[in-house]
Amino acid sequence: MAADAAALFAAYQHRLFRYFCRVVGQTETARDLTQDVFLSVSRTAIPEAADGEVRAWLFQIARNLALDHRRKRLQQPEPSVLVDEGSRSPSQDVDLAVNAALAALADLDRDVFLMREVVGLGYEEIGRACGLTRDAVRSRIHRARLQLRKALESPIATRRTIPMRQSGRQA
Repeated sequence: MAADAAALFAAYQHRLFRYFCRVVGQTETARDLTQDVFLSVSRTAIPEAADGEVRAWLFQIARNLALDHRRKRLQQPEPSVLVDEGSRSPSQDVDLAVNAALAALADLDRDVFLMREVVGLGYEEIGRACGLTRDAVRSRIHRARLQLRKALESPIATRRTIPMRQSGRQA
């Protein structure tokens, strides 16, 4: 399949953006990294391959950019923002718990999980993007799911005990 950068951008921009949102946790940074992927694509020869192989190639670029971003962030930590705990809604608490649980995963496990669950890549594509076998991808996804389930048991159970807010309509 012959593809150009514009066609790849149209087809994969949103998937890459969703992946980066979960990896870096910041919308603006995710937008920048998404653009960086296509900047890299525009500077190289796009492989003449099947759709799945091109998708894997794109996410390999994306994963490398995300890893570089994490390394830079670890070298130059950003100042933490103080948040008023009382002003957060329960759904924000769950969202923070999900982000914390994802951050606690090993980098490769998190990337494999996000490529599968957020982006919808197949095991073969993830394997090509991350340099893993299909069985290793399956194993890492399973391990990530178990770790996330364990990390999120308490926040989700707490969320379930909070009564749902009723709409403004009267019965």
